[in-house]
Amino acid sequence: MSAPDNVSTESSAKGSWFNRFLATVEWLGNLLPHPITLFACFSLFIIILSGILGFFGVSVEDPRPLGAAGRSADGIISVVSLVSAEGLQRIVTGLVTNFTGFAPLGTVLVALLGVAVAEHSGLLSAAMRALVLKAPAKLVTLTVVFAGVVSNTASELGYVVLVPMAAMIFHSLGRHPLAGLAAAFAGVSGGYSANLFLGTIDPLLSGITTEAAHMIDPGYTVGPEANYFFMFISTFMIAILGAVITEKIVEPRLGKFKPEDAAQDIPQQDMQSLSAAEKAGLRNAGIALLLVVAVLALTIMPPLGGVLLHPQTGELSGSPFLKGIVAFIFITFAIPGFVYGKTVGVMKNDKDVINAMSKGMSTLGMYIVLVFFASQFVAFFNWTNLGTVLAVKGAALLTALGLDGPEVFALFILMCALVNLSLGSSSAQWAITAPIFVPMLMLIGFAPEVIQAAYRIGDSVTNLITPMMSYFGLILAVASRYQKNLGIGTLVATMLPYSMFFLLGWTVLFYVWVFLFGLPVGPGAPTYYQPAG
Repeated sequence: MSAPDNVSTESSAKGSWFNRFLATVEWLGNLLPHPITLFACFSLFIIILSGILGFFGVSVEDPRPLGAAGRSADGIISVVSLVSAEGLQRIVTGLVTNFTGFAPLGTVLVALLGVAVAEHSGLLSAAMRALVLKAPAKLVTLTVVFAGVVSNTASELGYVVLVPMAAMIFHSLGRHPLAGLAAAFAGVSGGYSANLFLGTIDPLLSGITTEAAHMIDPGYTVGPEANYFFMFISTFMIAILGAVITEKIVEPRLGKFKPEDAAQDIPQQDMQSLSAAEKAGLRNAGIALLLVVAVLALTIMPPLGGVLLHPQTGELSGSPFLKGIVAFIFITFAIPGFVYGKTVGVMKNDKDVINAMSKGMSTLGMYIVLVFFASQFVAFFNWTNLGTVLAVKGAALLTALGLDGPEVFALFILMCALVNLSLGSSSAQWAITAPIFVPMLMLIGFAPEVIQAAYRIGDSVTNLITPMMSYFGLILAVASRYQKNLGIGTLVATMLPYSMFFLLGWTVLFYVWVFLFGLPVGPGAPTYYQPAG
């Protein structure tokens, strides 16, 4: 798929109704204050709202089974007011731990320490040039989106590495950097559940689904591979659809990149052929990477120790290996990065490595400030139970519609997509909604595996347009390099076409795959549930 002719398409694109709609979304979104100010205001709003709803005793029934972790003795989830002595004490004492315990903060910092070594040694730039020089120009967009989807096996890698690199690749080709950023972001976040490989999210969701299914059938088990077939084919659908949206909608709307619009000088990436030293550096870095991968593989091979497998089950699911994926990102970038730098003469000792790490950390000032306020908002939202009450109320609304055929999944997917705007954690949302929808849809004849597959669609497609997504601030910071004063509205309007068409296309694929062709969503996964006996 080739880059569009910006000059010829820009004027016509501006006049289309869809682009006028996106321009309106962008204008409305840009009326919002700076994201940091927005999160500060949201935090204050949550405090006030919790006081009002707490005063009126707003509550819902806990859908989780009796004895489930976190379920109160009376089975009621009530809004907890922060406008109280206890609330004020919790706010004051939790201010620091909310920030330091915010998961994406540590993930980004640790991963970027390794990435910084690879970046400042020149490894990433050389690898990018090698990729672009070898890849046909028509397939660059498709390759970027596809790589984004596959990177979900270690999702941090996609956000921290691929999204900034895609912007650099597009810039080096004379295309708009934000189009590259959008394409990669669409693959990483919008195609979150699709993949060619099983990832950490698969055992996490299947475990929750199994517990919910036990409310109807205590012997029912959903394995991590339950949705593998459907998610495998979804990878190609998302990649193709994302590439088409990038080239037919997003890139024409962005127009030609103007360097003077950037927040800083963005040097054009050198796309000349690799020098002999660079080729040697890439070769040695590749050998180093293979050795690192081989050592890591030994840690999950039982005959040779398997020290990072699950200590009780001896399996990869839930193992220290999967839980330590961020550490492996650090290692697999830092070691090959140093080897490359040593080969080309850029890095000679530990001081050069430390300097590279320091330079990498120096670029995260705005992100760290944003995380401080975002972490307070997320903590307040959790403390008050507002997110849980919102999710349960939304689920109850769908239940009240009384739908009992395949059409229920269209509304179910849409509801999950809307709830995802405010409850961004995939596992948290499923832990709340699964105990309602898995038993309900099992009772009308649908298997838990199919229900989970439908949930994963809704949980993915709106990641792109919600500031509640953990890495939204990081994406905004990267985008701001190429367009100064870029606001939330601009980023949301840029990503909205992906979200809309992913929702439509993925839902259609689900119905065609499951109900038209009657294909299983995973190995041995039934479409319909039949009670035993």
